[in-house]
Amino acid sequence: QVQLVESGGGLVQPGGSLRLSCATSGSISSINAMSWYRQAPGKQRRLVASITRDGATNTADSVKGRFTISRDNAKNTVYLQMNSLKPEDTAVYYCNAVRYESPTGWAEFWGQGTQVTVSS
Repeated sequence: QVQLVESGGGLVQPGGSLRLSCATSGSISSINAMSWYRQAPGKQRRLVASITRDGATNTADSVKGRFTISRDNAKNTVYLQMNSLKPEDTAVYYCNAVRYESPTGWAEFWGQGTQVTVSS
């Protein structure tokens, strides 16, 4: 079992920045990929950015150039740096981890979510 704890959400004005953190309960090196998703009211949860164990990243077109995902293996933490925030970035942001577990296969874990509100 992997426990994920997000932090760093809050209220920010348009154009501002926030950094979200996702701390894992165990070694981040055992996790194949970690991602950030977001869900706005009345909308589906969507992938924002992901990072593999090897450090390869993928970012949604809607946030490309503004958001950056990174990981600190020593701290077992993944970050999402969000710059130039827009009102449409308002959502609950969730941390996700995927790990292959023998013999059962792929396992997926979710954090509890952190609210990001972009408003003047």
